Amino acid sequence: MKIAVVGAGLIGQAWAIVFARAGLDVVLWDGQGPALREAPVIIAKLVQDLATEGLVDDAAEVLARITTEEDLEIALKGVGYVQENLPEKLELKQSIFERLDALTPPEVILASSTSSIPASKFTESLAGRARCVIAHPVNPPYLVPVVEICGAPWTAPDVIERTWQLMQQIKQKPVHIKKELEGFVLNRLQGALLREAFRLVQEGYVDAEGLDTTVKDGLGLRWSFMGPFETIDLNAPGGLADYAQRYGPLYHSIAKQQTDTSPWSEAVIQALDRERREQLPREQLADRRLWRDRRLMAMAAQRKRSDKGDSEY
Repeated sequence: MKIAVVGAGLIGQAWAIVFARAGLDVVLWDGQGPALREAPVIIAKLVQDLATEGLVDDAAEVLARITTEEDLEIALKGVGYVQENLPEKLELKQSIFERLDALTPPEVILASSTSSIPASKFTESLAGRARCVIAHPVNPPYLVPVVEICGAPWTAPDVIERTWQLMQQIKQKPVHIKKELEGFVLNRLQGALLREAFRLVQEGYVDAEGLDTTVKDGLGLRWSFMGPFETIDLNAPGGLADYAQRYGPLYHSIAKQQTDTSPWSEAVIQALDRERREQLPREQLADRRLWRDRRLMAMAAQRKRSDKGDSEY
């Protein structure tokens, strides 16, 4: 199957790598010429880094599967699946999906990488709305494999199934979000943790460094290979129900303190930003992001090795 990746920013570049790494031909399009010209240079560097970590077998072969095209109509010729990655603006989504729907045969799946906008918001008026779906990745998807698949009320079941099968084929981890909701599941979980993190700092219980340490050297170590339900299932002698009986009252009491829905405090945001800039000057952010990605690559390589020994479970 040939894949069209629409939008050559960070997410589009990452999707191109994911599809090409899995052996599929990819054509990358963007309405901004400079972005389209810059993308292959960045992709080549990323693919080489992945090859260094053993996460790509043949960098040259992967890169050979990725081409760019300035004309959208030409880019869509002969594709079986489209992954859209334009900025998170409703008007842009509506406009590009109108074009995609008009330029592709009805059997082609039209998927969006949107991280918050339900598909119904930008597909309702389309003749081919039944073949539109959300396939929301985690950045960068070539290292973090979860993809949230969420249809509109009118998305055909076979589109959900075909998208799921494609994600499995390219070694991603699909999750079916069964009903539309803003932000889907991953961002809502992240948002819940962030809200409590901001509150704890605002009320003087902990600083930014202490909060980050609690997650990265505490919760995060388990959550890197187990979800929260499996975590609590293993944290009580009798499993999940036993855990709920033991600790349910505690969490209920805590929940009563977590009812504020006001925006994040601007004063706290500024205080946290000052603390972060003391730890990491703004001019070092780009280098730290590269460090983050190298760490993710090392973790992905380790998980790849570890998964081979986990088959008995």
